[in-house]
Amino acid sequence: MTEHRLKLDHLVIAARTLEEGAQFVAGKFGVETAPGGAHPLMRTHNRLLNLWGGAYLEVIAIDPEAASVNSPPPRLFALDDPAMQRRLEEHGPQLVHWVARVERPKSLVRWREQYPERIPPVAAMSRGGNTWGLTVPDDGAFPAWQGAGEGVLPSLIQWDTPRHPSGALPETGIALRSLAGFHPDAAAISGQLAWLGASHLMRVQATSGAPVLVAQFDLPDGTVLTLGESAEQARAREEEAQQAAKRRRVKKTETPEEPEATQPDSPDTPD
Repeated sequence: MTEHRLKLDHLVIAARTLEEGAQFVAGKFGVETAPGGAHPLMRTHNRLLNLWGGAYLEVIAIDPEAASVNSPPPRLFALDDPAMQRRLEEHGPQLVHWVARVERPKSLVRWREQYPERIPPVAAMSRGGNTWGLTVPDDGAFPAWQGAGEGVLPSLIQWDTPRHPSGALPETGIALRSLAGFHPDAAAISGQLAWLGASHLMRVQATSGAPVLVAQFDLPDGTVLTLGESAEQARAREEEAQQAAKRRRVKKTETPEEPEATQPDSPDTPD
């Protein structure tokens, strides 16, 4: 287990197009995202939304205007995966991943060299004036441990520039309240998070359904916004809707019908 606890860096919302993702976030949060930039190596681009406490929300999509690259690596966050592309086409933009920050004096590159079986390769990346190292598996998939990952385990990032990108973003007053990960192999996920020093960042629960992230946010107006839904939550919501419909039907059948109103006799009218 690492001696240096990690910090939450950002949450990742994937979309088919950047415009579609930006509209999704603006509709949910009531705040427009700020311009991010392009990632030439990965042929992706993004927009950003500041979160309280030195973190941010990233909307990312394939950049259709990216320059061609000889032998390009697979795009990060499984954006080249046909299954991910179908998922975004069928269900729209969604929370798919999160990224944890490794801070100096610990070196992410050296850490990876020490434990290559636990930490994916570190790709040198840039956007605008920012440079950083990000763990990206060779196939562009999400990081995994003992076959478990699917976006629930974090990618790791280390910034080379002294100022974190969140410091340059407009304040929004939005704060991450909680982050939970649901996975069929919760034990493997929990074990890797503990080894990374990231257990404090996310609550892990077992699920009988597909792996998913669920994030709750405190909005400036005092309301709470939830992104993501576990299979158990979906079933509970459906069952509650069915029970509510059943209660309405029972109430309707138990309510006595009003007798039909009788019309008073019309007075005789002269011929």
